[in-house]
Amino acid sequence: MFDTFSQKKFLLTELVKKNLTAKYKDSVLGILWSFFNPLLTMLVFTAVFSMLFGKNVVNYPVYYLAGRLMFDFYNHGTKGAMNSIRRNARLLKKIYVPRPMFPISSICYEFVNFLISFGILFGVMIITHAQFNFTLIYSIIPISLLIVLIFGVGLILAVCNTYFTDIGYLYNVFMLMLLYASALFYPIEIVPTKFQILFSLNPVYCAMTSFRQCVYGVVPSMSTLLYLAAFAFTALGIGILLFNIYGDKLTLEL
Repeated sequence: MFDTFSQKKFLLTELVKKNLTAKYKDSVLGILWSFFNPLLTMLVFTAVFSMLFGKNVVNYPVYYLAGRLMFDFYNHGTKGAMNSIRRNARLLKKIYVPRPMFPISSICYEFVNFLISFGILFGVMIITHAQFNFTLIYSIIPISLLIVLIFGVGLILAVCNTYFTDIGYLYNVFMLMLLYASALFYPIEIVPTKFQILFSLNPVYCAMTSFRQCVYGVVPSMSTLLYLAAFAFTALGIGILLFNIYGDKLTLEL
């Protein structure tokens, strides 16, 4: 099934374009919201939480935004993939398209948004006089591993949500829990030491922390990256396996 992707590059590109235009077609600012959303959210959280955690975090706006970009990429990427099969049910019933094409195109679309928002982070770093360190080069590692994780989890959710629609509702609750379990807007130091080990088991937290370390001039922990890689590639393997087994049967469940 996946060997047909090389022949479907045009379709994948068109699906990504379709997602971009569909989201912003009724908006005055259009794709500029990809800049404004993270920026406005950062301003609100900075105004509220910098008073609480400002003394514990160096350059809170950069700390928050670096984590927010990674978390939002995972959140929107996996949710987009999860709903992609049902969202394109009419098209799937009319013509044959490799089923994984839809979750993959949704994730690629969110990656475009992530790259756009990345410019906001650099802008905030300049405005707040943050230092640009050579370790920024290493940020490609946690970003790449997060992409693998999103593809894996996204493929799993796409299959499960097609068979069990309750998965979508449960996943929304799970993401709310994950938001608070990822130290997104607060420093991990305020968490009791005995509970910090639980955070290290969260792959999204691992990706966020490694990326933040790169931004702040620290080389990411090798053990953290190895754990993230193992989790991400395991999820990807399960996702591919599920699509190989159930991919051609998904249309029957729509």
